[in-house]
Amino acid sequence: MTLFPESLPQPQLHQYLLGIVAPRPIAFVSTLAPDGTPNLAPYSFFNCFSSNPPIVVFSSNRRARNRSVKDTLSNIEATGEAVINAVSYDIAWQMSLAGVEYPPEVSEFEKAGLTPLASERVKPFRVAESPAQLECRVQQIIPLGDGGGAGNLILCEVVAIHIAERVLDAESRIDPHKIDLMARMGRAFYCRASGGAVFPIPQDQQAMSIGFDGLPPQIRHSAVLTGNDLAQLASALEVPARDGSALADPEVVQALAEGAEAGVLRLHGYAQALIRAGELGRAWQVLLSGE
Repeated sequence: MTLFPESLPQPQLHQYLLGIVAPRPIAFVSTLAPDGTPNLAPYSFFNCFSSNPPIVVFSSNRRARNRSVKDTLSNIEATGEAVINAVSYDIAWQMSLAGVEYPPEVSEFEKAGLTPLASERVKPFRVAESPAQLECRVQQIIPLGDGGGAGNLILCEVVAIHIAERVLDAESRIDPHKIDLMARMGRAFYCRASGGAVFPIPQDQQAMSIGFDGLPPQIRHSAVLTGNDLAQLASALEVPARDGSALADPEVVQALAEGAEAGVLRLHGYAQALIRAGELGRAWQVLLSGE
């Protein structure tokens, strides 16, 4: 299916974009109205774009039905300050509740049952239940249009960072399983970034890996190994030398006894299981035994 933005109704275009550009981190943004009323709202058009200076950006879009701006943007235009609170699984439903379009005089802290916590360098409150909070001063607001759904990019400089010690590991690094962050998908879907959904892909960006084109042809054109399987092999700095260790493996002995085509399929299936178990060295030797 090929779609062209100008041919789609704005709500439909919006949902296709959100379904593709996902998962998105959630900025739970707290601001203060000029009269001192606290405001709290979630935004999933959000990310970090620089660490020197520390800059995070989120977009507050105009409402689709009437093109009006949201209270968050109005408050930021008036005060130039905000706090971006991280959303963990523990406050996911409260975050969603705070997204209801309450009148400006209503505090979403109260409606969502969340605790306002004084900040150090800005006036808006932090969310005490959030595992991490970024105090921000707004550097720039970039309007992207005036129609319904048009974004306003809000560039924020982080002036203070608060992290709950309970989400840190022994080396004071953030543990993804402990911070247990939520992300937004399309429509009403969310995902939880912890447990089995989180895994490492170690890759030295400075090391010159052999790449797909450096794999032996019989491996590169495998009928069994997937792109992910091959990419793990292709991350090697060189094709290992065949050391004969796999020839003592009963599975390899059986595969080699089956003949060319069936044997290769069996070897590659066995190697795939080893790759997915994290045993790349053994997988290489199994594959090389069939060369």
